[in-house]
Amino acid sequence: MEFDDSPPRYQPLVDLRNGAVAAVEAWPARGDTLELLRRSCEDRQLWQGGVLHGSDLQVALNLSARQLHDARFGAGVAALLEQYAIAPAALTLELDEAVLMRDPAAAGTALAWFKQLGVSLTLDQFGAGPACLSNLQRYPFDYIKLDSAVVRALNDSDSDSNAAAQCQALMAMALHLGIRVAADGVQTEAQCAFLRDNLCDLIQGELYAAPLLPADIGALLRDDRRLPPQLLRVQARHRSLLLVDDEVNIVSALKRLLRPEGYQILTASSGEQGLELLAQQPVDVIISDQRMPGLSGADFLRQARKLRPDTIRIMLSGYTELQSVTDAVNEGAIYKFLTKPWNDEQLRDHLRDAFRLKEIADDNHRLNMEVRNANHELASANRRMEQLLHQMQRQIDRDEISLGVAREILQQLPLPVIGMDDNGMIAFVNGAAGRLFQHAGALLGNEACTMLPQLFAGDGCLPPAGHLADIGGVRYTVTAYPMGLHSASRGSLITLSQGAPT
Repeated sequence: MEFDDSPPRYQPLVDLRNGAVAAVEAWPARGDTLELLRRSCEDRQLWQGGVLHGSDLQVALNLSARQLHDARFGAGVAALLEQYAIAPAALTLELDEAVLMRDPAAAGTALAWFKQLGVSLTLDQFGAGPACLSNLQRYPFDYIKLDSAVVRALNDSDSDSNAAAQCQALMAMALHLGIRVAADGVQTEAQCAFLRDNLCDLIQGELYAAPLLPADIGALLRDDRRLPPQLLRVQARHRSLLLVDDEVNIVSALKRLLRPEGYQILTASSGEQGLELLAQQPVDVIISDQRMPGLSGADFLRQARKLRPDTIRIMLSGYTELQSVTDAVNEGAIYKFLTKPWNDEQLRDHLRDAFRLKEIADDNHRLNMEVRNANHELASANRRMEQLLHQMQRQIDRDEISLGVAREILQQLPLPVIGMDDNGMIAFVNGAAGRLFQHAGALLGNEACTMLPQLFAGDGCLPPAGHLADIGGVRYTVTAYPMGLHSASRGSLITLSQGAPT
């Protein structure tokens, strides 16, 4: 088969755990797949040789039904991987459910062979077809890849609840079986965030990159370009520190000392400027001097506590105005008081403790909110249950009243009426029927066929239509009415009317 001489393109698949490229899908999918694999092996060797981050990179290729069932194709894949000294786990073969359905038994045999070789397998375009759970249970897939149409249906406002529910259900099917999830066609941060929150592993789409030439993939890996931190499944904490001091050299020295700790460092040259900054954005820890123009450090930290009560506030000063500092400490405005000149290691340790304290408080706040939300949902559910039980009780009361009225009406009818349950037991006898069969003994709770055989013909459980019976020398027409056609009642009613039917 003739192969397109133009260089292949590769679209990255990005890991939502760390934001890095985990795999690339080779394009085009048409033509000689073994030739495409050979070129991909060559490109991967170049990326691996020049870039540390490409050492675990997977390459994904699409597999047709013909290739899946061609033993020579499998042997060719094994030979190429051995030739280029590439571990089989670095290759992912993708196929859709339509390929499986051509010959399910043969597909199972072929996929088992590839798994034994060590190749990864992906069920592609998941959700575009029937998305059968049985296919996930039967075949040894490592991944499903959500179809791009399923992902596109997740609009930015996430107002399409049906699309969201479908996507969640598809992912849940795989996750329940321990199969990882990739998503194709991811274009927006909102789609990515939805997939992340539902434990998607890999995303592919123009949000990160369109299909690229080999050289562009090499540059991307070399730069180690990653997704923004806010889109990752586990988001790193951003520890923010505000330094407030009117002495520029002090601020510079603190920044040099603390920059290796990875803090996001903000600075202000006065208490007033620090308050303006706090009004614009949250901060975790504050270090403030005491003696500054305008607001003193103690007064600044008092106001900072009101503005951002969840901050951890530290005073670092060479002036020991004991009374104002003591008052601020007693009021809770100051967490620690440290003196200048400081000991570098002690200051770093105090800051680490402060950030740990802040993170514990944040976690407690988050857990408290989750508990409150859960309690609120439980209270709402209990309220709905109580309302439902109240409605059911009211309905039962109404049904009992209606039943009592119906029984009273039937009792007053001059026409003999007998009620049977589903098992043919006599459950009701009105006054006219009781008088008619007063010599038959106790009727209630007994089998109608046994107690009143004259009402039945043969082995039937209901009197036949137009059945005639002689009772006490009088001929009656026996009619049965099955109940439940227009209500929740069950069983049947039997009436007896004198004379032959017309």
